Amino acid sequence: MAEVVSPVLGAGRREPGEVGRTRGPPVADPGAALSPQGEIIEGCRLPVLRRNQDNEDEWPLAEILSVKDISGRKLFYVHYIDFNKRLDEWVTHERLDLKKIQFPKKEAKTPTKNGLPGSRPGSPEREVKRKVEVVSPATPVPSETAPASVFPQNGSARRAVAAQPGRKRKSNCLGTDEDSQDSSDGIPSAPRMTGSLVSDRSHDDIVTRMKNIECIELGRHRLKPWYFSPYPQELTTLPVLYLCEFCLKYGRSLKCLQRHLTKCDLRHPPGNEIYRKGTISFFEIDGRKNKSYSQNLCLLAKCFLDHKTLYYDTDPFLFYVMTEYDCKGFHIVGYFSKEKESTEDYNVACILTLPPYQRRGYGKLLIEFSYELSKVEGKTGTPEKPLSDLGLLSYRSYWSQTILEILMGLKSESGERPQITINEISEITSIKKEDVISTLQYLNLINYYKGQYILTLSEDIVDGHERAMLKRLLRIDSKCLHFTPKDWSKRGKW
Repeated sequence: MAEVVSPVLGAGRREPGEVGRTRGPPVADPGAALSPQGEIIEGCRLPVLRRNQDNEDEWPLAEILSVKDISGRKLFYVHYIDFNKRLDEWVTHERLDLKKIQFPKKEAKTPTKNGLPGSRPGSPEREVKRKVEVVSPATPVPSETAPASVFPQNGSARRAVAAQPGRKRKSNCLGTDEDSQDSSDGIPSAPRMTGSLVSDRSHDDIVTRMKNIECIELGRHRLKPWYFSPYPQELTTLPVLYLCEFCLKYGRSLKCLQRHLTKCDLRHPPGNEIYRKGTISFFEIDGRKNKSYSQNLCLLAKCFLDHKTLYYDTDPFLFYVMTEYDCKGFHIVGYFSKEKESTEDYNVACILTLPPYQRRGYGKLLIEFSYELSKVEGKTGTPEKPLSDLGLLSYRSYWSQTILEILMGLKSESGERPQITINEISEITSIKKEDVISTLQYLNLINYYKGQYILTLSEDIVDGHERAMLKRLLRIDSKCLHFTPKDWSKRGKW
């Protein structure tokens, strides 16, 4: 995960080439065509009224996931097609445009060789196809032996840096789906030495597609969850779920929370405080030694992370919790987790800034801290894929600012243009080489001129970077980090 925008009505955006949105004020017609039983059923698709980010009414296409009846009034849980699931909501009958309703087709049995019925698809009327995205770079990747030189771009360049060949690169692993290492029943039969938190979306069902917690009270904040989280079933009917902000244990009422607080001695996350500057602190938590806290943290995080699954076996993971200090204690702001041993050079498994602290620079601070740990470990790292949409935006922003900071800080020698290799950028920043290359391509800095690769910084790129850095007030101070990495491969038991 990553720094995310608060879940307000109309906060979603469609992808390019979107379909299904209808403008105008269609009115729900109770006499419109319904199912043979005379009612709207699950699986129907129809336009639903919602308010967009410009505070305008729109009618995007939505799918009915569930129907419930409260005091004789029906409510419909809808998922807006091509919108993020965090915008899913319960709506009333008045917001449905029944004139354009699309009913699901009847299920068709799939015969087998023996003539027996086979398994049925989850949505028989709409076949879901998994697509593998093949990303072709917009500009050629610098080869390992090509010489480099520097030329201005269209005569408007302010700085230019030559891209020199580096050591042999590993094959690009961006865009590959990581397989979950969970067992078939969802719970590992034995403690895993390594693990992935990537969600296997093939097991999604109608229950996990719906938000099940209405509201969470955490300290002085009330949070509205975005996604499903597997809290106990009996807690999902409560109007508010109460959490202790220090140990993250959950209770069904304010009275239960108040009684718990009289017994809870924690005023900060368990584990070692490895960083403190001003009011910001980081605590390192071992998923084996502090299993209860780690599991509760995963439950809370799952409310705001859709692309990650939840493991009750937290042994293979370390959790780094960022807090903000005041007279009452250390209040959780966000966290990231990482595997103790990662064969894919992952330095982050999950990352999250809680909604009350978003859009304040804490997301980049979490990312910067994860790379600061990689520097101490002497490794390059990358976040576990796939990233969420907002997580990818945060990482691209961090990578761009960090790499541009390196390039703009280079000084020329003997009047020649400064030169740097991809490997050198990776070693200085601890950003994996594949991420460095993809960022340079994303910024459109790599150019091929007269048989050589050059990195060209235009005036717009430089000015935009300087403005962004002026707004970035929160930074990690390596002098305040007290961290000694452990070699987990040599430990028989954690």
